[in-house]
Amino acid sequence: MGAGALSRTDSYDRRVRVTGLVTALRSEAACVSPGRVPFNQPASLNDQTLLWLSGMGAQAARAAAQGLQQHGVAALVSFGVAGALSDQLKPGDLVLPDAIHSGELLPVDCAWRDRLQRQLPASITVFNGILADSHVPLTDEKAKRGLAQTSGAHAVDMESAAVAQVAKAANVPFIAVRAIIDPVYFSPPQALLTAVNPDGSVKPLHLTALLLKRSVRLGTLLQMGAGMREARKTLSQVIEMVGTGLASQGN
Repeated sequence: MGAGALSRTDSYDRRVRVTGLVTALRSEAACVSPGRVPFNQPASLNDQTLLWLSGMGAQAARAAAQGLQQHGVAALVSFGVAGALSDQLKPGDLVLPDAIHSGELLPVDCAWRDRLQRQLPASITVFNGILADSHVPLTDEKAKRGLAQTSGAHAVDMESAAVAQVAKAANVPFIAVRAIIDPVYFSPPQALLTAVNPDGSVKPLHLTALLLKRSVRLGTLLQMGAGMREARKTLSQVIEMVGTGLASQGN
């Protein structure tokens, strides 16, 4: 059935083994559900999946994960895009990490992750290893390479650590499913952040003003768009192959 908001008093029986997915961006949520997903509230995709479109950043992702916990999910997934910290990764590659680096190493449920990975087609390039956390968007190559050196990670996002921390506190399985959107040598410019809503959608007037002032170049937007298309293609393939519940959950 289509995505529908739940009242905060509703909850799901853990025996149903409901999986809760946290996405920061509306474009990420669209890879999971074709319908318009409500912002900052749970959406029921089917009897086994709840999706929460949280907006960007750790605080929003933590609130979403905690909200999903209140609705009785039995497992949590951080689902969306990530930036490359290594020359090895290119847009469209999939990161299914072993752990999230955020001052401490937050593990994923590797048995669940491995079951998911085995069900994916060979056409998807998958990397494991470490996914780093960043509290702010990384807008230059130097910052990316510096984080790679200090964390040992080859990809970065802003939400997975917060979801992992909620899962750890609740003692429920957790995995991260992240597709690369930008290579290590390319990042969205700092100025562009002012033209983006919390759910990642664009403010057209702000963006037009940035283009007119040449604070953002058209070529940059085209490269970002191409990276997002590759990342979304991969994320959509994952859902198509494995389902919104992302196959068998951990124990």
